[in-house]
Amino acid sequence: MASRSCLYTFIDLLLLVQFLSIRSVKGNDLPPPHECIQVLGTGAELIQFSLNLFYLETSLFLYASTGKGIDAVAPNLVQGPLPIGVRIANLDNITRKIIEEFGLQGVGIVRAILNTKLVDPIKMPRVNLSVEEMEHFVHLAFNVTVLTPPFNAYANTLNFLPAAASITSLIRQYYVRILPHLADNNVLQVLATSILGTVSARFGVFRTLLYQIADVTVSPYPFNVTTLVDGIAQLMNRHGLCGVKDEGLIVALEVGAEKRSRINLIPGDVNSLAFSRTQVEILKDCLWNWQRNLACWIVSSWR
Repeated sequence: MASRSCLYTFIDLLLLVQFLSIRSVKGNDLPPPHECIQVLGTGAELIQFSLNLFYLETSLFLYASTGKGIDAVAPNLVQGPLPIGVRIANLDNITRKIIEEFGLQGVGIVRAILNTKLVDPIKMPRVNLSVEEMEHFVHLAFNVTVLTPPFNAYANTLNFLPAAASITSLIRQYYVRILPHLADNNVLQVLATSILGTVSARFGVFRTLLYQIADVTVSPYPFNVTTLVDGIAQLMNRHGLCGVKDEGLIVALEVGAEKRSRINLIPGDVNSLAFSRTQVEILKDCLWNWQRNLACWIVSSWR
């Protein structure tokens, strides 16, 4: 684990992000290749990195749907501190069941990774899932310092789904990125392929649920679900600094599938192929958006 303090590691990451942020990258820019290269590591290390994201996602889903965490489902599977500020969400019954299933799936995925005996276990990061931290994410998306009343991601289904979709999107894009780098290890390649299939299906479910309520106003605020999802997507692109990797539910016809669709359930490139993200991109999104403690922990654990 960490051989240096989290403070020093945090400063290292800030310097890295500053170096990568020398020039501003707009959504339609093609960034220089060196800004978006794959972080080197063995196959086992690449999979190990994703455990941090699965801990975050699984904890959020289980607590939001049942009020209990990973330990309630699989005692002793994961060591480390409990999440900060997480709570049960006020979800409709169908969404609650979906979120609970996805949380339970996360437990199984973590177990499958550890059962290979090829990936060393790591402790649960101290993730902050409080209302205030989630609200900070939305503040950044809309470039505001205050929302009145304060935004509560746990208040209802409309508020919760965009956050759930965002973390699932990061995991999906990360596995798209690392899969070609696992070709020399058949066990890990098969595992990662199966994980990618499950996570991609989840992402499709989230985007479908969001599209069904795309025009619904996120009361009492003056924006609807489409605007919220698009704002979050643009935020992730700005801070990732590697061009467009996330998109809204509705896009201009000229950038839709084959330039014939404005519906954009599954974001993709000009050929509708999935976008990918490296470890550095994910760390930058975590650092600048809504999981600054997680970014610090991940980097320190890789020292």
